[in-house]
Amino acid sequence: MIAVFLAALQIAAAQPIAAPESLLVKDATREKTVALVPGDGGPLLRADALRPVVPMTVSHLTGNRWMLIVNGAAIQVEQGSRFAKVGDDSYQLAAAVDVRKGELYVPLQLVVEVVPRVATNLVWDASRFELRAFSTPTRNAERRDSEDVRPVARVATRTESPPKAVPNAAPKRGAVTQAGQPRRARQLVVVDAGHGGVDPGMRGPLYGGPKVVEKDVTLNVAKRVGAALVQRGIDVKYTRTTDTLIALDDRGRIANEAHADLFVSIHVNAANPNWKDPGGARGFETYFLSEAKTEDARRVEQMENEVVKFETRTSGPSSDALSFVLNDMAQNEHLREANELADLIQTRLTRVHPGPSRGVKQAGFRVLVTAFMPAVLVEIGFGSNPSDAAFMTDRKHVDEMSAAIADAVVEYLKGYERRVSSSTAAPRGGTLAPR
Repeated sequence: MIAVFLAALQIAAAQPIAAPESLLVKDATREKTVALVPGDGGPLLRADALRPVVPMTVSHLTGNRWMLIVNGAAIQVEQGSRFAKVGDDSYQLAAAVDVRKGELYVPLQLVVEVVPRVATNLVWDASRFELRAFSTPTRNAERRDSEDVRPVARVATRTESPPKAVPNAAPKRGAVTQAGQPRRARQLVVVDAGHGGVDPGMRGPLYGGPKVVEKDVTLNVAKRVGAALVQRGIDVKYTRTTDTLIALDDRGRIANEAHADLFVSIHVNAANPNWKDPGGARGFETYFLSEAKTEDARRVEQMENEVVKFETRTSGPSSDALSFVLNDMAQNEHLREANELADLIQTRLTRVHPGPSRGVKQAGFRVLVTAFMPAVLVEIGFGSNPSDAAFMTDRKHVDEMSAAIADAVVEYLKGYERRVSSSTAAPRGGTLAPR
């Protein structure tokens, strides 16, 4: 803590008497000038102004609490407070965090001390008043050795970092890419059956029709989606194959440890009993991880996240806030790729599902938070609706639906390969890394 305080004094001493009005943020192909504004105790800057040079997600949690996600690690701050929290450690800041017109403003000190240690490819150059981003941590270290760059105080951060490439930056089996990375001969998709064990999920329908217990339907559909993918030459891993409870935080982690390319979670929707005609609600929708934009998306998010009440222990973050933020959405490629996959699933399901398409939506599903790859959650229908319940429990229709989801996944993966091949042939600044 003393080192952090001394570093703050060093930064202050490096600045001229007339406080600078802006900070230069740059990488090999881009640079951005970020305005500094006076704060309580020192200069502040708008946190999201560092994008896209420094990819990060700024999330409002509850009350005065906010969180910055950088390189998969979380920095928690609070409006009016001069402390930042990274993991279990707290760090004193020279200025208080502020919120102005709904936007988060953080001390310059946080950006030049804490953030470079979370995103290890960043270096603060106090002599030039620049924050520089390099392609890899190794290159970053080389630059520190070869240039007059002042080091900043070390702060404790998570030791793990998520993959940077999309869909999957993990080493592959088989052939070698142009980047020299070994490559897996077949792509891998993790299929997740929602709920399970002591958590049955929703039960339906409301008025007659075949009995629906979400955990049973999702397991059946997930297995059939997996079988359809295998038939199409895709490797599959399941988060569960029996009636057992898997913690929400562990489902994405299973995909990470398997170095999966995609994560697809299967769920069954349920109508709000307060609706005018809850039994009449039907249809399918696909979600990707982002902040919920509609009341209905927030309803589904809350319903699917309630499984935590059945969990006695998880290996995920201890803070509830961490479970609902957009962990690793700093890499906007994940969001864009997941959105495209969700679009393809909706399009394919429209051809076989009798219910209306309710579209592609976004919400903060806890099950998707820890999956560091394009991840989607498919609500295959309303178990509360007799017609949808009959559809999702009929073997022929389930096979058609599973094939549609598998076809969408294959179409997405082929499109992704084309995009990566194209970007490799004509490299541009900020493109996805080749697999």
